[in-house]
Amino acid sequence: LKMGAFGSVLSSKLDAPHLPWYNTLLVFFQWFFIIFVGYVYEFVDKLFGRKAFAERKGYAPLFNAFDSFYTRRAFGPIRDCWDSPVASSPSEWIEVLERVTLDSKASFVLTGNKRRCLNLGSYNYLGFAGPDSVTLENVKETVKNYGIGTCSAQSDIGSTDLHQELETLMAEYLGKESCMIFSMGFATNSTTVPALASKGDLIISDSLNHASTVIGCRSSVAKIKVFQHNDIADLERVIRESIIEGQPKTHRPWKKIIIVVEGLYSMEGNISKIADIVKLKKKYKCYLYIDEAHSIGALGTYGRGVCEHWGVDPKDVDILMGTFTKSFAGVGGYIASDKHVIDYLRRKSFAQVYESSMSPGSVRQAFESLKIIMGKDGTDLGRKKILALKENSRFFRRRLKDLGFQVFGDDDSPIIPVMLYHPVKIPAFFRESLKRNLAVVVVCFPATPLTMGRVRFCISASHSRENLEWALKEIDEIGSKICIKYDR
Repeated sequence: LKMGAFGSVLSSKLDAPHLPWYNTLLVFFQWFFIIFVGYVYEFVDKLFGRKAFAERKGYAPLFNAFDSFYTRRAFGPIRDCWDSPVASSPSEWIEVLERVTLDSKASFVLTGNKRRCLNLGSYNYLGFAGPDSVTLENVKETVKNYGIGTCSAQSDIGSTDLHQELETLMAEYLGKESCMIFSMGFATNSTTVPALASKGDLIISDSLNHASTVIGCRSSVAKIKVFQHNDIADLERVIRESIIEGQPKTHRPWKKIIIVVEGLYSMEGNISKIADIVKLKKKYKCYLYIDEAHSIGALGTYGRGVCEHWGVDPKDVDILMGTFTKSFAGVGGYIASDKHVIDYLRRKSFAQVYESSMSPGSVRQAFESLKIIMGKDGTDLGRKKILALKENSRFFRRRLKDLGFQVFGDDDSPIIPVMLYHPVKIPAFFRESLKRNLAVVVVCFPATPLTMGRVRFCISASHSRENLEWALKEIDEIGSKICIKYDR
């Protein structure tokens, strides 16, 4: 069992093998031991009057007790596995600043040395984030002419001709009538969903949706129900039961039902079954909202995302959301839909009314990247990048499986999670990788279920086959050293 994004307990149905029962027991025992030792330290500290932080006398504790304990006692000893400072652009190779701790990882001090590492952790899917990016000169020129920021919301005087050009081109690319852009990807979800859903509405959400979507759903006053991850049968069950039962207490029909899913799930690397979901939304007259933060630019023959990947007409999807932070190497997000929907959201979304609009340089970066992807720059560079990303992803995933690692996700996904499971192997993998000049991202509870710790590789079109081969050789040795080849 695992905990869903909305706090419900859901059975795991990820399309990958799992540990034998005795190994699963060992994982639970390790977590029990970590927490037990943590509480022993807490007891000793209290016994000698030592406190991690001062509490105001007469005040209730500011922090949740277990969250504070977990952060200090479970996360604290392995803090070096996260927040690594980088002194370069997120291209194929990055400069990681070396650091040491003098107080048991309570803080870190930079040594002044740099370590050149192969970047296997950034979302630079199409390679536009490199220092030699073809978009760089146009971005520099834009910053020179338009400045660093707009200093205003887009609904006031923060909308330039650049913003309007990007919105128009994005709508054309996605096959939608209209588009609006946001200065932050997280805020795109967290402020759009509440603008669409209200009292008497029902949101049916995938259990592994991103935190931004979860917060957006919770911020609305709509009723929320969760279905098991990417499980079409369970989604239909939830829809049918909801229609039959109606609203709580009154049993009146729902004003509307919105299905919310992602195109490509960033922790699992699997692709949403959009074709089947579209059939259900048509059958039961629901609306469909798709978060394409990771799938836009990365999936489909021309990078148009999950709809193109499955051959679904984008007009069958009511709301298409995405970000410019991955494939476009910028910041911000977008919502694409029918014109009357976008016109409504421009006045209803808090982000459009209150947040500063995208900086001109970020808008130009997204615009130039999009032109290349669409082939409007007069070259086939965009097509080559999309093809390179797909070939690199398939190659890296296939070789990891051949080496005996347990790998989640679909073949075309540039996100490749490899299962570590054991909490002690999560820091071990990161530290061994860093020693071998590999920059990786490891993930554990609460970002994943308790027993599902993993390393998440992100592949880029900028990766050369030679460097991927070298990385696989190093990962093979690490896997043998810390015993994570569970399929051997």
